[in-house]
Amino acid sequence: MPEPTPAPAPDNAWARIRKDLLKPSRSQLIVAVVLLLFGFAITLQLSGGRDQRYTNLRQDELVAMLDDVQAEARRLEGEITQLEVTRQRLQSGAESSAEAREQALRRLDALELLGGTAPAQGPGIRVTITDRAGKMTPEILLNTVEELRDAGAEVMEVNDAVRLVTDSWFATVDGQLQADGVRLGSTIVIEAIGDPETLSEATRFRGGLVSTIEGERVGGTARVVEVEDLVIDSVVDPETPRFARPG
Repeated sequence: MPEPTPAPAPDNAWARIRKDLLKPSRSQLIVAVVLLLFGFAITLQLSGGRDQRYTNLRQDELVAMLDDVQAEARRLEGEITQLEVTRQRLQSGAESSAEAREQALRRLDALELLGGTAPAQGPGIRVTITDRAGKMTPEILLNTVEELRDAGAEVMEVNDAVRLVTDSWFATVDGQLQADGVRLGSTIVIEAIGDPETLSEATRFRGGLVSTIEGERVGGTARVVEVEDLVIDSVVDPETPRFARPG
């Protein structure tokens, strides 16, 4: 019975690796070139995306953007601290039941505001858009709402009639701009509750709401006013689930 072939010595394996590195074969060269070009293309794409977004901004716009990020970071740190305090109270045992009920009620209030089923009140901004040429589009209005949400808007309303929630929609029907089926007309008023200064700055970036409305694309006017106490009365009627039931 023939004896098994012994495994190559480590020195021979390293010798083959050195040989392949010093004198690579044709197939190895082709694979290396393809990988190099692929990596170079990905690098260009990523760096190009970053440049397109930030390199055209002015210094004051970059500073304002940094301030918004820092303000959001501070807000999140405050929420983390509050959640940690709540967790400690819930775990303490003595007042855990009362704390749980209190937190449940707070959560219910927050969900009612987010879901649009309860009126809201607080500081924020009022944006008045005048579109006499009729060039306002659903896309511009949707981008405006998304920019305000990204800036921390908690509750929003359009024309004192339409409460904006997660399933709100914008469309042009028979040449008329609509929000959730309500015609908006040539004057659109958006009210948003949140930090007034942060929300106001979010509308003034180059390529943002004000520059888009007052530029050639729309040719209208956009007036942004900070308000100490906004009252949003419009609400939505929640749909009754067809299949879901409480567990």
